[in-house]
Amino acid sequence: MRIDFLTVLPEMFESPLGCSILKRAADKGLVEYHVHNLRDFTTNRHRKVDDYPFGGEAGMVMQIEPVDRAISMLRAERDYDDVIFTSPDGEILSQPMANSMSLLTNIIILCGHYKGVDQRIREHLVTREISIGDYVLTGGELPAMVIADSIVRLIPGAIGDEQSALTDSFQDGLLAPPIYTRPADYNGWRVPDILLSGHQARIDAWRHEQSLERTRLLRPHLLDD
Repeated sequence: MRIDFLTVLPEMFESPLGCSILKRAADKGLVEYHVHNLRDFTTNRHRKVDDYPFGGEAGMVMQIEPVDRAISMLRAERDYDDVIFTSPDGEILSQPMANSMSLLTNIIILCGHYKGVDQRIREHLVTREISIGDYVLTGGELPAMVIADSIVRLIPGAIGDEQSALTDSFQDGLLAPPIYTRPADYNGWRVPDILLSGHQARIDAWRHEQSLERTRLLRPHLLDD
């Protein structure tokens, strides 16, 4: 997989892409990251990529020209499965979405900034808009990293124990059950006896019941879905 990030703050990607699963996946050759500074695609001599909005609204707007030039350059080199725009009013990122996107080959993630982007970018240049929640951030860089992390960790080989990813919250539409490790008794706080019983069928049934109960209490809409 190849992921191209279009951003006005390329330095924000250095640390997240350089550690943990994202880095290990790249080191294994499972994914390539390419971070492009949108200021490299502007014709403005001051390297500006924003301007005042028509109509007099407050704030600045990301211009269409540098975004179009960047996307056109990349598309001239290869085919892309998706051009994603990180938008507060896009479809909410979910585990099924991450699962399907992990099967793609090439994607572009455009990081929004300022007040927003010229609407023509959304209408003509992007293929999908994704939000990580109903709130507003300074820019789309953090959402872009969240999207990338949710995808890359699902690529076969990215995680040492691939079965671990399959038992994460939301993979089966439920929250994960409580988990414990040694010691079995700490300050009188004991691990549930069922987990120490050795009866795997009963343990699996207990875990499923716990998942259902936690989902009912914390994310009841998942059960409706």
